[in-house]
Amino acid sequence: MAVPAQADELRDAVAADMPGLMELYRDLHAHPELSFQEVKTAAKLAARMRELGFTVTEQVGRTGVVAVLENGEGPTVMLRADMDGLPVVEQTGLPFASKEVAVPASGVETGVMHACGHDTHMAAWYGAAMQLVERRDSWSGTLVMILQPAEELGEGALAMIEDGLYTRFPKPDYVIAFHDAAQFPAGMIGYSPGFALANVDSVDVVIPGVGGHGAYPHTTRDPIVLASAIVMKLQTLVSRESSPLEPAVVTVGSFHSGAKHNIISDEARLQLTVRSYTDESRKLLLDGIARIARGEAIAAGMPEDRMPEVTVQEPYTPATYNSPDFTEDVMAAFRERFGQDRVQQVPSVMGGEDFSQYLRADPEGVKSLIFWVGGVPQEQFDAAQRGEATLPSLHSPFWAPDAEKVIATAAEALTAATLDLMPAAGG
Repeated sequence: MAVPAQADELRDAVAADMPGLMELYRDLHAHPELSFQEVKTAAKLAARMRELGFTVTEQVGRTGVVAVLENGEGPTVMLRADMDGLPVVEQTGLPFASKEVAVPASGVETGVMHACGHDTHMAAWYGAAMQLVERRDSWSGTLVMILQPAEELGEGALAMIEDGLYTRFPKPDYVIAFHDAAQFPAGMIGYSPGFALANVDSVDVVIPGVGGHGAYPHTTRDPIVLASAIVMKLQTLVSRESSPLEPAVVTVGSFHSGAKHNIISDEARLQLTVRSYTDESRKLLLDGIARIARGEAIAAGMPEDRMPEVTVQEPYTPATYNSPDFTEDVMAAFRERFGQDRVQQVPSVMGGEDFSQYLRADPEGVKSLIFWVGGVPQEQFDAAQRGEATLPSLHSPFWAPDAEKVIATAAEALTAATLDLMPAAGG
């Protein structure tokens, strides 16, 4: 497919910006900050946005940034990038690898790394800002560009909304973001209309028992046996209670109890991650967990005052939903721009993204889209396809995307989508 002339022009302009964007990327990569600690990152990019002519407000949702550029009558488009790194010790071997250390909420000092690629998100976001400022004569409306904190905690988007994102600043008609992908070749664009990412719930189950000597189990109520029964029964929530056509996951990620061979503990603790798409499926799973925990305790002969305690952490991360018609329209334009091979519909995933909050805050007035941009270097991807290599995932200490292709592709895509949504008056 021939690339339209306007696509060539924009691509060339982004390519001209790439040396500076790669310098910014390397700086961001080398200096990551943890969730709600993105103070230097936010200040650095806020200053750059002011230089471009945006009206910039910092400390929205604690460390978030909102940059607004009004350019006549028309729709309001919001572009979002997330800022936070992860408590991961980097092992990529890159010359600009992070050596930062910080203390997360756990209180234990750790290395910090952009192991989820948010550094590429910010660099491409800034690249789009540069192009849209250069093209002010080609669009009409209001551009709102936000830097969001704490995506990794699933709390940053809600923090910005609760701090007045939709009331203190122009409320968007459209919200767009992208995420780098560790499963697709660099430069590929992937998308999922409708549900794209899952509800994410963290559930804690505290299971009281009656402790005692391991040689005399009949004098106890063993919480390990009870907790084991609960773990096994939980598997039936997906296999026997959820519709086979409704994706669902209940994973017990942590099981702790006891401290010595011959002591029956008086408590066990489970930590679960629960994934779903719809609100109805989420309720079925969470209600089922509480019911199973109580039912198994009753079957084990636990008294009423020793029932398990089930706690669902709040806030949870809601499922991310791509407005279907809007998504298809944007992707049709991307196919024309990038070619059929580079733009592909992909399966939804059970990972989570708090980008979901921007649609949920005004489901009738906002259309939203988050898409993937592949980041796997082509040689590595080809080797993995042949079974000769294993690809590192997002959050891996070894994840090192082909940043140049990710940033160039995403900056062009964000710019092109925005220009299509905000045509110049009379254009």
